[in-house]
Amino acid sequence: MFYILHGPDDFSLREELVRIKDGLGDREALASNTTFFEGKQVGLHQLMDACMALPFLGTHRLIIVEGLLSRTSSSAKGDEDDTDEGKSTKKGKGEWKALKDCVGGMPPSTVLVLIDREVNKSAALFKGLAPLAQVKEFPLRRGRELREWIKGRVRQGGGTISSDAVNVLASMVGENLWVLASEIEKLLVYTAGRPIDQQDVEEVVSYARESNVFAMVDAIIEGRSAKAASLLHLSLEEGAAAPYLLFMITRQLRLLVQSKELSMQRCRRADIKSRLGISKDFILDKALEQGRNYSMERLEHVYRQLLETDRAIKRGLMKGEMALELLIADLCA
Repeated sequence: MFYILHGPDDFSLREELVRIKDGLGDREALASNTTFFEGKQVGLHQLMDACMALPFLGTHRLIIVEGLLSRTSSSAKGDEDDTDEGKSTKKGKGEWKALKDCVGGMPPSTVLVLIDREVNKSAALFKGLAPLAQVKEFPLRRGRELREWIKGRVRQGGGTISSDAVNVLASMVGENLWVLASEIEKLLVYTAGRPIDQQDVEEVVSYARESNVFAMVDAIIEGRSAKAASLLHLSLEEGAAAPYLLFMITRQLRLLVQSKELSMQRCRRADIKSRLGISKDFILDKALEQGRNYSMERLEHVYRQLLETDRAIKRGLMKGEMALELLIADLCA
């Protein structure tokens, strides 16, 4: 058996790899007959020898190679460069054509799985191997497909979720399925059998996100560009969508400005909380604390620039992630 699994949705790709392993019999016997290769390091003959070997005290031998197809994809340099390095590159890629014959002659007990995040479908090696393999592509899920995945994941965990909760969860977390799966597990435990609603999502998912946003707002207002950029990239890596982060930063700045104004008017804490529609004490506490630390002029300046960035994104003048990076660089200059 031969599989090619590729695409940026690493979560679904890894789940498919688990399904393949589950279909190969006893896991303990398979573990002792599994070989993993880094595509950047494995040699052709080393891989061919592994593919032709018979399993020991098991029914299958599993060979997993990660990054081979991207390594051997045709490149402009390899195709056009007439230097010694370019010729060596072309020669190395040409040698891998022999893998096609090896795959065709593998014993039935061998299962070869090639894994890559990105592949060049027009590359010679991919075109030669694809007809022999079960090729499965895993693109990122967006929009309706992402929302359906969330519903299915909740059902898989034995729960139910409202449409509003699905929309909020998708908006807050984004398309990173690793993070989504983790948050769904937390929600299923938190709700203990009852349907997950929008308030559950906001309470369970938002605290950690908002804590990062508070720290990012501090860094932006203080002009600490390295810290602000680090927190931005951390949030993006954790799956937060750029529009969501911009919304959260803008909301926090608005709360700072409004809470500072009300505090300067000697309003009571309970009145400030009511007038601003804040439901959680920790959000109000942080807003009041941050408001005391910065001048109204600085807060208003940052808030106006956030609004301009928001307009630029909505008008399609720039993408969200780039807009946030430029905004932080500008505000912290």
